[in-house]
Amino acid sequence: MTDEIYRKLAKVLDTLPNGFPATESGIEIKILKKIFRPEDAELFCELRLTFETPEQISERTGRPLPDIKDRLFEMWKRGQIFGISYGGMKLFKMMPWAFGIYEFQLNHMDREFAEMSEEFMEAYGRQFFDKSPQLMQVVPIERQIKASHESVTYERVSSIIEEGQSFLVQECICKKEKGLLGSPCGKPTEVCMAIAPVPGVFEKYKVGRVLSKDEAYALLNKCEDAGLVHLTFNVENGHFFICNCCGCCCGVLRSINDLGIPASKVVNSYYFAQIDPEKCISCGLCAEERCQVKAIEEGEDAYRVIKDRCIGCGLCIGTCPSEAITLVRKAPEEIVTPPSDEMAWFDERARQRGVDYSAFR
Repeated sequence: MTDEIYRKLAKVLDTLPNGFPATESGIEIKILKKIFRPEDAELFCELRLTFETPEQISERTGRPLPDIKDRLFEMWKRGQIFGISYGGMKLFKMMPWAFGIYEFQLNHMDREFAEMSEEFMEAYGRQFFDKSPQLMQVVPIERQIKASHESVTYERVSSIIEEGQSFLVQECICKKEKGLLGSPCGKPTEVCMAIAPVPGVFEKYKVGRVLSKDEAYALLNKCEDAGLVHLTFNVENGHFFICNCCGCCCGVLRSINDLGIPASKVVNSYYFAQIDPEKCISCGLCAEERCQVKAIEEGEDAYRVIKDRCIGCGLCIGTCPSEAITLVRKAPEEIVTPPSDEMAWFDERARQRGVDYSAFR
C-alpha cells in the first residue's frame, strides 16, 4: 500500500507539465519516500497548481478543516508544497519537481539526498529538455547590451528587480548538492534570489536573508563579477526568482556541459557573443574563466565563439582586456517569445508533452 501512494505521486508529478520520468532503477520513488510521508503524498495528489485557502481545499476534497490546516502548514515547512502567508491569510498550492520541490529541499538536503538527486539528474534532464518551452531564460548583463538594442522588459534584469517589492537571497541548492558530493564550488554560494510583487512577504521566512532593493542590485553585481549567469523563469510576466548560476553546479547549465543537450533546448536567449579576431590578443580569459558553457574555443589566430553553444549572458565581455567581444542580438526569426505568464507556460508545456493536467490546473 505504501509503495502504491508513492507510485501515484510519481504519476501525478509526471502528469504536471514539468514532468517526472520513471527510471529502471526506481530512484524517483526512493526520492519521494525520502521527502514525503505517505499521508503527505496522499494530500499532495489532491492539490492544484493554483493557490487555495485551507477552507477551499477542505470543501473541495471533503477532508476535515482542522486536519487540512495542520497538514498543509507542515508540508509547507518540509518544502513539499508552496505556501504564502500575507495579511492574515494563508494560501497553498502543489509544486512540480523542478522548479519546485527539489529547490525547496535546501534545508533538508543531506549526502543521501544529494546522491539520489545526482543519479536522477540524467533521466530528468533528458526528459525535461526534450520539449519546449524552456524553463529558464538568460537575462544578460545589462551594461553589455548596446543602447541600440531594443530589448523588451523581460530581457532586462533591472526591470525584473524594479517590478519586485520583496527580495530574499538564499544558498544555491545545486551548489550545496555538489558540496555534499565532494565538489564544492569556488564561486559565491548565497546567490539564489526570490522576488515578490508585494512588500513584507519574506519577513518571517526561516530560510535565507531578506534584501532591500539596493542590496538586490548589489548581489547581481557581485554575481556578475564572480562570473555567474543570470537565469530567470522563461515568461514575459510574473518573474519570482533570479538564479545566478555556474556551469559546474547548476542543473540547467550542466545539462549543456555534462549531458550534451543543445543550448537552445536548455535555455531561451536573445543574444550571442562575437569576438573580433583583429582585436583578440588570445589571452584565453573569456574561455578559461568567464564562459560557463564552454562556448568559446581557441582558433589559429584568435579565440572564437561557438554560436550554437553560446547563451548570450555577456559574462565574457567585461573582462576582455582588448575589448574584442560584443553582445549581438539574434535575428528576429531566431528569437522565441516566451509564454505570457506561469499558467501559459504550463499550458504550452503540457501541449508539447501531450499530457492532460486539467485535474491539477
